[in-house]
Amino acid sequence: MKKAKYMAMVLCTMMAGTAAAQDLRTGYFSDNFLYRHDLNPALDNEDNYYSIPVVGNFNANMTGNFGLEELMHKNPLYPDRSDKKMTSFMNPYLSNPLSGFASGDNKANGALKETIFSMGFKKWGGYNTVELNVRAQADVSVPYKLFEFAAYAENKHYEIGDIDLSAQAFTELSFGHSRKVSDKMKVGAKAKLLMGLGDATVKLDGVVADLSDANQWMVKAKAQSDVSMKGFKYLSKTKDYSSKPGTSNHVNDVDLDTPGPSGFGLAVDAGLVYKLTDDVTLSASLLDLGAIVWTNDFRAVNDENTFVFDGFHDVTIGGDSPNVLDDQADKYGDQLLDFANLRDKGDKGARVTGIGTTLNVGAEYVLPTFQMLKIGLLGSTRINGPHSWSEARLSGNISPTDWFDGTLALAVNSYQANVGFLANFHAKKFNFFLGMDCLLGKVSKEFIPLNSNGGISFGFNVKM
Repeated sequence: MKKAKYMAMVLCTMMAGTAAAQDLRTGYFSDNFLYRHDLNPALDNEDNYYSIPVVGNFNANMTGNFGLEELMHKNPLYPDRSDKKMTSFMNPYLSNPLSGFASGDNKANGALKETIFSMGFKKWGGYNTVELNVRAQADVSVPYKLFEFAAYAENKHYEIGDIDLSAQAFTELSFGHSRKVSDKMKVGAKAKLLMGLGDATVKLDGVVADLSDANQWMVKAKAQSDVSMKGFKYLSKTKDYSSKPGTSNHVNDVDLDTPGPSGFGLAVDAGLVYKLTDDVTLSASLLDLGAIVWTNDFRAVNDENTFVFDGFHDVTIGGDSPNVLDDQADKYGDQLLDFANLRDKGDKGARVTGIGTTLNVGAEYVLPTFQMLKIGLLGSTRINGPHSWSEARLSGNISPTDWFDGTLALAVNSYQANVGFLANFHAKKFNFFLGMDCLLGKVSKEFIPLNSNGGISFGFNVKM
């Protein structure tokens, strides 16, 4: 079952590493949240601070309309005919294997941000920040028809559509400055130096599967894989197919030897804050406008858009056969890998990719008769091709003491509604915060949210 497990592991890893803004949006309207400048560089702090290395600001977020609870189900054969409690949606004994999948595109997005060091200080007529971050993000977009095809593989014609997978990792060194330009307006900007660690995209466009002939099946797609990472290479194998003469040489694995810096780039953040009245403040920001130039582009494509092969009929198991599922899983995994039938085309040289841009627009209202309570509405849009999404987040922010702020937020995004919170403790010399843009809910033993929606943010910082 190695290849089937590898495929599941890759998908789950992308989802787990994998909403993918990498900062706590619930903290946008909390005045004492030290990292508001990552959401809008015009939002400064009253205090100077520096982070405790590595644990100053950690963010992991994911969102989507499908997750592990759609991919994995309780095994209907347990315990009588199998010792495994869980099984994949491809188990032919499941009565409704596609429950929970969206009828259109099924998407999962995730992001991780680890702040190695951050500091903020007042000087040069404004507020300044310096940060070193490690960031990673991953996105999956898969049409419903692919899951239907994998689960049933009936003798019919499938118009599957487009499949997009992407993952990226890089380090970010940023320098920010914000200042007042009038009594009512503040502006801010950040310049970012980016060092790429790795980037991978896999695209299958116009996927069609014709299973009308029970003995010979056809898959048609335009497939391409691009990987930019030092030390990376594709591994290929030659395989005979009974459905056509000759052999097929295609990518079946990858190798990675001594990864390191693989590209460099630049990005900018820009923001403004405008105090409309004593009680109403408006703000907006544009984040991560930039790109990375990668040194290499290791490409693999399918030379033939149409590929004929012996299909999935050998996994239809019925009756009292003792060969329930596991004995067929290796062949099933082979056929799924052969689906793209990619061939190594070598290094195509440099390429340029974006890092995904986020637009934030906010409005804040302070209750005149109860000024420790603020109401905020934040609209966020992630601009990232087929993996773009939008969200509206309404939050209530309360500051009952001079050492604690609390926020509760309700949000509706492109995938679902959710609840977030922030608990921010800011004593005279120390700051600790814990928050979530989406409550985790049930998680797997690997701490992956079962419904692919959840996140956690925390940090320890010293105030000066």
